[in-house]
Amino acid sequence: MTPPKPARLPMPAAVAAAFDAFRQPLRARLLEVRCLIFETAAETAGVGPLTETLKWGEPAYLTDATGSGSTIRLGRLRTSDETCAVLFNCRTTLVEAFRAHFPETFAYQGNRAILLDLDDPLPAAPLAICLAMALTYHRRGCGSINPRRRRSPPALARRDRASERGASGSRSSGGR
Repeated sequence: MTPPKPARLPMPAAVAAAFDAFRQPLRARLLEVRCLIFETAAETAGVGPLTETLKWGEPAYLTDATGSGSTIRLGRLRTSDETCAVLFNCRTTLVEAFRAHFPETFAYQGNRAILLDLDDPLPAAPLAICLAMALTYHRRGCGSINPRRRRSPPALARRDRASERGASGSRSSGGR
């Protein structure tokens, strides 16, 4: 028995309602990307089954079973119903990597999204590569947080400052 085609995969009712809330042709493009997410997950070793749910009211795809990847969300630009957004955790290096690999293929929104114009054909092959990178982000040893965006807890910051003082000699209280 062959597995069902991604387009025929059952969709949770809440996710279906979220897709129904999108206007056409945005909905059609987002459903096309949904299919590509499931196809890519099925073809990418170590990803396993996806969890399809809502995050911030938008369809989201998680690798709960294996923990191999970072969440992918589908939505739109808030300023336009004509631009599809494939959103990623902004605290990862994913969009930075996509931009390095595909500088001319996609438009980007900061460090959080690939933007797809509805008037252009879906760049399925490069998008599948980006999706595979997201679905294997943790497994590839990329960590979960972009170190340039990480904020140290106050206790760690104090410890780091104390270590720096210790390495450069003790602070002198003399000379006052």
